Amino acid sequence: MQRRTLLTLGLVSGTALAVAGAGAAVWTPGWREGRLSQPARVLFASVARAVLEGVLPQDPAVQAVALKGHLDRLDTLIAGLQPATRAELSDLLALLCTAPGRWALAGLGPAWSEAPMADVQSALQAMRVSGSAVRRQVYQALRDLSNGAWFADAGSWELLGYPGPFRL
Repeated sequence: MQRRTLLTLGLVSGTALAVAGAGAAVWTPGWREGRLSQPARVLFASVARAVLEGVLPQDPAVQAVALKGHLDRLDTLIAGLQPATRAELSDLLALLCTAPGRWALAGLGPAWSEAPMADVQSALQAMRVSGSAVRRQVYQALRDLSNGAWFADAGSWELLGYPGPFRL
């Protein structure tokens, strides 16, 4: 090995460790104390706006209330998952809430709260059709959790034409 190669390798390794250390310092779990962390709530609110377009109320004030209820149902849904699944989901959400993770997995540059809905929808579509199984699984997890929490509310059943469970 040449001296120049060794110095370059040392510099690149040191930079990678510094970036990883800084990332670990700002790492916030996606799930803690029985509920989604604030960054994860912002992520799921953005995903809900993109996935549930046309279903969410159009009035911004009513939509904000509906999204709060949606995020509360997500807390309940995630609390019912197995602990190992919850831990994996927490790690995934934490990764998606960092700029490098958001860019690597979703291909989204701006923060979830700042990204236009069209950009979030494009990022989700790119994950859905990605050649990477991991990116497709991330898309499916975000979509399924969001849809599951939204359509678990009896108030959304009317939109589907579902009269509700049969009463005995």
